[in-house]
Amino acid sequence: MPKIHFLTSEKTIEVPENSSVLRMSLRYDGDLPNRCGGGICGNCVCKIEEGAEFLDNVKVQERRKLGDELLEQGYRLGCQTFVTNGDIKISWDEEIRKTVIKRKPDKLIAKVPAGE
Repeated sequence: MPKIHFLTSEKTIEVPENSSVLRMSLRYDGDLPNRCGGGICGNCVCKIEEGAEFLDNVKVQERRKLGDELLEQGYRLGCQTFVTNGDIKISWDEEIRKTVIKRKPDKLIAKVPAGE
């Protein structure tokens, strides 16, 4: 079974494959900050320090809340992120969390084919 290493709280937990990072933190006291659980508030923003290849794909809600810049730096929303089949290490930072909480979700831009 994969492990989540919560570097900030110095806790490690073993989790079933395809587990939500936030849900496992809540269940096993990983201490990842949280509030809404739905990708809206941004409280559970965390940095994937190792093991990004063992996570599912970025969700639309994460892209809207975090934007490409934070995603490219390795940040994800714990409530939207699932561990697949390998160990990950995550951390969180209070300043980044405050910044993300204040961000308004980006509007999705509908792509209209040329000539229409």
